[in-house]
Amino acid sequence: MATLTKKQKDFTSGPMFSKMILFTLPVIATSVLQLLFNTADTFVVGNWGGATPEAREAALAAVGSCGSLTSLLTGLFLGLSVGAGVTVAHAIGAKNEREIGKTVHTSVVISLICGIVVSVFGIIFARPLLSLMGTPPTVLDEAAPYMRACFCGMTANMLYNYCAAILRSTGNTMGPLFFLSVAGVVNVGLNLVMVLVFHMGALGVGIATAASHWVSCILVVTYMMRMDGPCKIEPRKLCISKPQLRKMILIGLPAGIQSTLFAISNVTIQASINSFHSNAVIAGNTAASNLDSYVYFAQNGLYHTALTFVGQNLGANKYERVKKAIIYALLCVCVVGILLGTTVFLFGRPLLSIFNDSPAVVDAGMVRLTYLCLPYFLCGAMEVGSGTLRGLGKSMTSMIISLIGACFLRLLYLATVFKMLHTTRVLYLSYPLSWILTTIALFLFVFIELRRWKRTMT
Repeated sequence: MATLTKKQKDFTSGPMFSKMILFTLPVIATSVLQLLFNTADTFVVGNWGGATPEAREAALAAVGSCGSLTSLLTGLFLGLSVGAGVTVAHAIGAKNEREIGKTVHTSVVISLICGIVVSVFGIIFARPLLSLMGTPPTVLDEAAPYMRACFCGMTANMLYNYCAAILRSTGNTMGPLFFLSVAGVVNVGLNLVMVLVFHMGALGVGIATAASHWVSCILVVTYMMRMDGPCKIEPRKLCISKPQLRKMILIGLPAGIQSTLFAISNVTIQASINSFHSNAVIAGNTAASNLDSYVYFAQNGLYHTALTFVGQNLGANKYERVKKAIIYALLCVCVVGILLGTTVFLFGRPLLSIFNDSPAVVDAGMVRLTYLCLPYFLCGAMEVGSGTLRGLGKSMTSMIISLIGACFLRLLYLATVFKMLHTTRVLYLSYPLSWILTTIALFLFVFIELRRWKRTMT
């Protein structure tokens, strides 16, 4: 029987805090590295994506206008990758290697099916969907080809994310970091070639993005086909195991639905940004979202930490270690959020000017940074609460709370308060208000679930 390799770590014993730090740092590095390459996309198109300042501003707005819509189309299926990771984590805690192998091969098949469906849909309906969002005509002609190009790599991106989730659940966070590093270098190189040499603007950036997805996919699949242990991919074993798929769906589908409805909320906010009918506001929002994304994804690394450590120790039935994992993750995410959020805000103007030095674009970007970066630690706490509930197997509870607090109330706010006070400041205030309410509710249910679990153990 296959055994866990050294890269497939057991977090159910030994010192916890040091293991959490060693697990989290590569996850954060992976996310930040990915953002650096995304920032390079924005930097290249914002500075050289057109022959005139107006053309460059439109190209930058085109890239930014697609992000929330892409998340909407991919969120449901990527949520299932969370289910795959948690299922593997539970199996590792329970030392059930047969279940690990079945989950891995089921995940590969499901990710390929989901990826193909999303790719075809995104390529066909890119322009109509962007039009429904109210994307200005000056932006739409560049945004639609960019989005279609990105979706040419979506199948690869889907498979990579499923495999990366599985590797992280085993404690192997360095592999995804390396694969993404190589793909990112390819992305930046192709960006420069497509924009500077072939003058393809936003479309060139989209082609580079799709190519980088295929590079990271090929690397992670090749690695998992050559590795030892129960997580090894063997083509002859590729099939859908119904028990594993059922568990993946029970845990991952709520995460996917949550991600999708969150994306609907973000699409609505992007449409609200578009409603100002200003390329400067759209471009400023795009640049600022690139910056505040560093704060978000650094904190999101603690989401994966809570998910994995809680999941493994739940599988091993170790109550005290689950409590420690939650406390450590919450303390770490608050420190990271406060330090990074404050830093990005303080250096906001020079950082925004890197993307586009138009005063109107910089001013618009600073409004977003003011309302998102300073209180961003609240979003991090919300992510840890959500990851904790999923690690405890309560993915549906996490979904319901998050949807009510960070989606429904945000949409209600947009339909009422923002409609009466139509300013970007009022718009961005919807974020911290929803984070506060959702975080309180999530940790209330974490406390309830821990008490229920403790009673079943006595």
